[in-house]
This record gives sequence, C-alpha cells and structure tokens, in this order.
Amino acid sequence: MRKYILLNILLWTILFPVTARGNNGQERTINILYTGNLNGELEPCGCSPKTDFGGVARLSGYIAENRKALSPYLLIDAGNFAGDDTPQGRLKAETLLQAFSAMKYDLTAFQKNEMKFADDFLSSLIERYKIPVVSNTHHYKLSISKTKYTLNMHISADPGDHEINQLNILLTDLPLSVSKEMQGWDVIINSSGEILEEPFSLNNTIIVTGYPKGKKLGILTLHIDNNGRITGFKHRWQPLGTDIKEDKKVRQILNDYDSRVAGLLKETERPLKETSYLGVAKCAECHQPFIDIWKKTGHAKAFLSLEKAGKSSDPECLKCHTVGFGEEGGFYSIATTPGLANVQCEVCHGTGRDHLMNFYKPLEHVTEAVCLRCHTKDKSPDFSYKDYLEKVIH
Repeated sequence: MRKYILLNILLWTILFPVTARGNNGQERTINILYTGNLNGELEPCGCSPKTDFGGVARLSGYIAENRKALSPYLLIDAGNFAGDDTPQGRLKAETLLQAFSAMKYDLTAFQKNEMKFADDFLSSLIERYKIPVVSNTHHYKLSISKTKYTLNMHISADPGDHEINQLNILLTDLPLSVSKEMQGWDVIINSSGEILEEPFSLNNTIIVTGYPKGKKLGILTLHIDNNGRITGFKHRWQPLGTDIKEDKKVRQILNDYDSRVAGLLKETERPLKETSYLGVAKCAECHQPFIDIWKKTGHAKAFLSLEKAGKSSDPECLKCHTVGFGEEGGFYSIATTPGLANVQCEVCHGTGRDHLMNFYKPLEHVTEAVCLRCHTKDKSPDFSYKDYLEKVIH
C-alpha cells in the first residue's frame, strides 16, 4: 500500500509539477501596460500610412478589446505625456489626462515636460480627472504604495525611494545610461525619449522605455513567486495601427478637443492686416501657366485634406497646409484669409510683395531645406527631394 501511495505521488508530481504559488495557490502573472514620452501626441497626423500609428483612441480600443487576455494588468504612464506650454499645449495636456481617466490609468508621472506648466493648472486637472500622480518634485507625491491582485507594489518617481518586500517600480526620465546604474528596483520605466527595442536586464532590474509619441503600447509580463520575487518576464510591443478599432468614448474626447482648438482661433480673430503675402490669385496675373500646373498637384489640395480630417482649425496642421500661418499677415482662418489656403507659390518661393514692386528681384530658389520644413521623416517618410520635385516642377 505504501509503495502504491508513493507511486501515485510521484506520478502526480510528474504530470502536475508544483509552481511558485501566490495567495491563491498559483504562480502570479501580471502585465504592466505602459506608455511614456507621448510628448503631446493625441493621435497621428495621418499624413502618411507608414507613420499612421498611435493615438489614445486606438490605445483605449485595444485595451478594451483585449481586456480579458491582458488581465490582470497595471496601466501606467511614465511621464512626459505633455507637450509645450501654449494655449493648444494646455488643451492637449488636459485632453490626455481626461483620456487617461477614461481608460482608468492606475498612475501617471509628472516629468520635465509637465513641469513646464503652472502648478495650479496641473493641480486642477488632477482634481478634475482623479489621476494618481507621482513626481520627483516637492509639489506632488514621490511615490504611491498600492496592493492590486494580491501584489504589494511601490511605484515612485524618486530613484532613491524603493521599499523592501514590495514590487518596486520606478518612473523616470533620466538618461538610460543613468537608469542602468540604479540599484534596488524591480522595474524601471523610462520616458526620456530613448528607445530600447528589448528590455535591458541587469542585477534583477528590468528596464523598459515608453515608445515616443505612443505609436506602440509596451506590454511587460512579470511572473512572480509567493515571496513577491520576479522569476521571469516577457515583453512585446503592440503597434497601434489603423487595424485597431478606436474607443468611441475616447474618440469623443478627441472630437471635443478639436472643437476647443478651433475656438482658440475664434476667440482672438482679428481683421486682416496689410500682408507681404500676395496669394496665388495675384501670382496668376503673370504666371498663369505655372498656376495651371500647380492646380494639378497635391499642394493645391492641402487645405482640403485638413477639412476631410476635421483638422482645418488645428494650428499644428495649418502651418504646413497654408501660406504663412503663425506669421504676421499670413493665413489665419478660412473665414478671414481664404486666399492663403493651401501650399501656394509663396510657401516655396518666399513672399512676393518685393517681387511685385520690382519684377527683376528674383524669388527664392527652392532647395531641399525648404521642402524639409514640412516633409519631415515622421510626416513624409518616403520623401526624396529629387523625386518629389518632379511632381511639382513647373
């Protein structure tokens, strides 16, 4: 009988090996879903299919669609989600925190980008959207300790603030070279803008980086034993492309943002002043053959593309789809300056008023540097000066 019992125990052990057990008798696995260094990017501009990745509506849609497979998970932003402190930048910061709240982020960090904004502005947003925040400044909590899925976690923005007997997670934007020297952390999520395609692991510390502008969601899977120690991990990037179904609730938040951005122009709308820009109609008086060629190019439909995308009042888009936006006498709005919509002659050749006063004064020669003002790697990844020039030459 004793031999029979021992044989059964042996067979059971072979068929059903004992794993590290948590409070529920099983090895615990948790996914850390993380972003960092969004840098004010609410959604991709859509100028090129090759760079059409990212956006908080897709991020929320992916998590909602895959919630069961991702659970249990912790959703964290490592900071530098905001952009510049401008009227539009403040709207972006608010919109991102509103989206974080809708997605039920467990926590975000305030790093260098967020510190550009006044404390009362940020504090009001925290209060409104109920987002837990850590920051390595005296204005906010350095760290938050929380228990989730029976796991004790200590999440901090201070490199010296780790705890014993907890899962220690550091959110920092210090250079990666500095992060790699830090001790006492289980996981470091870096938002400096540097990219680690694969996690860096040294001395029981796992370092990952947020993907710039949120084009990909980082998913770090941790296997944890009954003592709270990490026994193994996996990592993958989830691209947020056009195949991801958007979350309608977050899309509405972005639509509200677009309306508020349009309001920025209306609030300060002013009468059209004397301008150095002439507009394409004036150029056509002497250069009609050139204008006929221009009308067949994408430049002549640049503003229409913004209208189709619902971005015809977005300052960040207008500067590359109109003449002289942001400059004295340049395009302001389609209502006040319709003659300066689209990428016209003066965008590439310079202002034409001096040329009008003296026809012998030449216009600017179009160099590659002129094109690169708007045909950036992010917006126009296939740009080739020689090839693109052929499309508009006249």
